Amino acid sequence: MDKLIALYEKYLGYTPLNTQKIPLSGSNRSYYRFTDKEGKTIIGVKGVSKEENHAFIYLAKHFYTKQIPVPKVLAVSDDELYYLQSDLGQLSLYDALKGGREANGKYNLKEIELLKKTIRALPNIQINGAHGLDFSNCYPQPEFDKESVLFDLNYFKYCFLKSTGLDFHELKLEANFQMLAKDLTAEPMQAFLYRDFQARNVMLDHNGNPFFIDFQGGRKGPYYYDLASFLWQASAKYPFKLRRQLIAEYYESLKQYTEVPSVRHFVSRLSLFILFRTLQVLGAYGFRGYFEHKQYFINSIPYAIQNLRDMINTEGLHFPYPHLMDILKRLINLPQFSPKDETSTKDKDLLSLLHIDESGNPSDNIQQDKDKSKLVVKVFSFSFKKGIPDDDSGNGGGYVFDCRSTHNPGRYPLYKDLNGLTEPVIRFLEDDGEILNFLKPVYALADHHVKRYIERNFTHLMFCFGCTGGQHRSVYSAQHLAEHIHNKFNIEVHIIHREQGIKQILLPK
Repeated sequence: MDKLIALYEKYLGYTPLNTQKIPLSGSNRSYYRFTDKEGKTIIGVKGVSKEENHAFIYLAKHFYTKQIPVPKVLAVSDDELYYLQSDLGQLSLYDALKGGREANGKYNLKEIELLKKTIRALPNIQINGAHGLDFSNCYPQPEFDKESVLFDLNYFKYCFLKSTGLDFHELKLEANFQMLAKDLTAEPMQAFLYRDFQARNVMLDHNGNPFFIDFQGGRKGPYYYDLASFLWQASAKYPFKLRRQLIAEYYESLKQYTEVPSVRHFVSRLSLFILFRTLQVLGAYGFRGYFEHKQYFINSIPYAIQNLRDMINTEGLHFPYPHLMDILKRLINLPQFSPKDETSTKDKDLLSLLHIDESGNPSDNIQQDKDKSKLVVKVFSFSFKKGIPDDDSGNGGGYVFDCRSTHNPGRYPLYKDLNGLTEPVIRFLEDDGEILNFLKPVYALADHHVKRYIERNFTHLMFCFGCTGGQHRSVYSAQHLAEHIHNKFNIEVHIIHREQGIKQILLPK
């Protein structure tokens, strides 16, 4: 700690006013938040491995020069065991998704948008980040190779599979492991493989934009690994439909950085890494849970088994590893792993997971930013008891929508003091689903109208949502339509929640 403070003093010329240790799990490094008298903060890091620290410092500097969103390394001790980096705040993507996890995978629209932003940003660090990168600086090895794959597969065998008591043929399983390792490493190794790409290793700024941390274990490798690692994270409970949306987002984003393979090839490769990553996770959970007796990892095993069950039950997915697949089919049917529910992707095929057709075209077009427009859209929420909002533009154009046909959270004491911007109300409305069906035709109507107004160089348009009190349904609807229009058309949008006394302006990006 004294050496970190000395490094801070050397860098800034004064002693920090306050020092706070940051609790982190699963890391052998110690993190501290230093605050000066003006309230400015930076992060101090103490590591135990010079090689691991060197890898992070080198990678962070390389990525930062390429304008990839990572912490900026500010100062490094001579022995590279201590360094200072910029403070990215205290909100991780994992924390921001807490509500969706606790709702058993029912993620709301705001959470889904955070996931989409993150998955769209992943190819930037994988492909752009690999350009000019000296992989010899990576730790503990420079490249994803057959030996490391076999290590992880045997980790699964010895730390998880054997502990179940399931009978299997050692030599046949080893032969299948060799085949799987060969197939996984047959893909070109031209990307930066993050390796530990998960929600805990993504920080969010005040606009919800993702920043990457803890990439010191990265190396050269295929980009499929990180996608499988992120979307098949055992505890995240991402539903099939959401995974499909996020893979489509990733596939489209990847096209901006490199030539993408055909859809069938992409699906074939991705499925291998889903299988590998699931076995890898079970091996880690087995060791940390069964051998180290850590309850968190024991509790996580059923989620990883469910991922394995869903994968095995996916139609059109065939792996050329007969003994391994026979073992896994028997494994998921063991009494101790019997599913608590029947949710699975049994009736899906993996090609549909991409939400694209076989020619590689998205079945749902991803909207690109529009040119800046003179149009300003105002979106109001209001109470019908207090009258429809006035149009101060003098144009008298726009729409008024009545939200009172939808389920009202205000009828329940739990939500009476909350409004449509709060997470409990948002989750109530989206889980109920009526408000989403109500807004679908509204979005279609608004898209057409905004598009025509932009084309005709109009300057003002107004949308109003009314409900009984102007507190729950109208606030939710107005906020989501406003954000939808802003994201889709990149124009100035004013949000006025009249009865809540809340105003917000979304400016073009």
